Amino acid sequence: MATLARRPAGPARAGRGPSPARAGAPARASPPPRTGAARVGVETLRARWSSAFFAAHAALRAAGGYLQPREAAERGRRLAAELQSTDLLLQELARDRHLAASYVHLSIAPWAARRLLGLPSDVDACVFNLDGVLVGSAALHLAAWTETFDEFISRRAERTGGHFVPFHPRTDYRAHIHGKPRLDGVRAFLASRGIRLPEGEPGDAPGAETVHGLANRKNEALQRLLRREGLSAFEGSRRYLETARDAEVRCAVVSASANTAAILDRTGLAPLIEARIDGDAIVAEGLRPRPAPDIVLAACRRLDVDPAHTAVFETTPAGVAAGRAAGFRLVVAVDRLGETQALRDASPDLVVSGLPELLDRKAAA
Repeated sequence: MATLARRPAGPARAGRGPSPARAGAPARASPPPRTGAARVGVETLRARWSSAFFAAHAALRAAGGYLQPREAAERGRRLAAELQSTDLLLQELARDRHLAASYVHLSIAPWAARRLLGLPSDVDACVFNLDGVLVGSAALHLAAWTETFDEFISRRAERTGGHFVPFHPRTDYRAHIHGKPRLDGVRAFLASRGIRLPEGEPGDAPGAETVHGLANRKNEALQRLLRREGLSAFEGSRRYLETARDAEVRCAVVSASANTAAILDRTGLAPLIEARIDGDAIVAEGLRPRPAPDIVLAACRRLDVDPAHTAVFETTPAGVAAGRAAGFRLVVAVDRLGETQALRDASPDLVVSGLPELLDRKAAA
C-alpha cells in the first residue's frame, strides 16, 4: 500500500458521530488525498479511526431501543467486520512504512471490548498459562530437554557400560517435566531412571553431572534455539490481550519456565502483561505444582484481584483442577492437542481451541 488512497474512512466522519439510524452501517471511503498532500502518520490514523469506532459503537448502543433486535445484531456484526478490515489495512500501512505492524491496532471503547472478550460481566482479570495458551514454546522446551538428556544418557552409558532408557519426548516430557521448574524436572527424570546425582551449585558448567549442571545445559540449549528459530505468539493471542487491555481487564501469566520474561519480550506480549509467576517465583515462594492451586493463586496476589472475579486459561486437566480448587469465576480449557475429552472430564466452564474462538463467538453474536 504505497499511498493512503486505499485507507478506509472509519465508521464516522471526524467531528460527526453517526446517527442512530446509520449506526453500524459500512462507512463510505474517503476520496484519495490530493497530490502533494502531507502524509498522515500511522499513529494519527490509528487514533482517529479508534475515535470514530468509539462513536459508532456508542451510537449503535444508543440506538438499541429504536432498532429491532435482528437489525441491531446485524449492524453490530457489520461494524465488527469493518473494524477488523480497517485494522488489517492499518497494519498493512504500517508494514509499508517499515513500522512494527504487530503493535499497531485499533482500540475500542472499554464496554465494547469487554463484550468481545466473551467473559462474564463480573470478571476483572485474567490469568493465562503462557505455553499453549499464548505462545507455542513447548516444542522448543521439549527439543532443549531432549538434547540435554540424550547427551547425558549417552555419555553416562558409554562411561559406565550400563544401559539406560533414553529420554522419550512424548511420554517423559508429560510425566516428569511439563509444568515443573527446571531443577524439579531434572530431579524427576533422573529418579525415573534410577540415577542419583549431586545437587551441585547454581554456577555449575552446563552439562556437568549435577542437577544444576543438567539444568544449566537445558537452559543453554533453549537460549540457542530461541536465537536460531525464534518464537511468536499464537494467532489471535495478541489481539485478545489487546482487547483485554481496552476493556481494562488486568492480565497475568503463569509458567514453570525461568525464561518467561524473555519469551514475553521476544513475542511482543510483555507490554500487555501486568504480572507473571515464573519458574524462579515458583521456587522462591515454594509453590506446589498443579493440580494444587498455589501458582494461579500467586498470580492473583500479584494482580491484587479476587479469584472469584478472575478467569483462568489452562491447557491440562491438572491446570483446570487448579483453577477449580482456587475458586476462579471462569475456568477456560484451551485444547491445542486434541485432548478435548480429557479436558472436559476435569470440568472446566468452557473448552476452546484458542483465544480467537472467544472473540469470534462474540463478534458473531
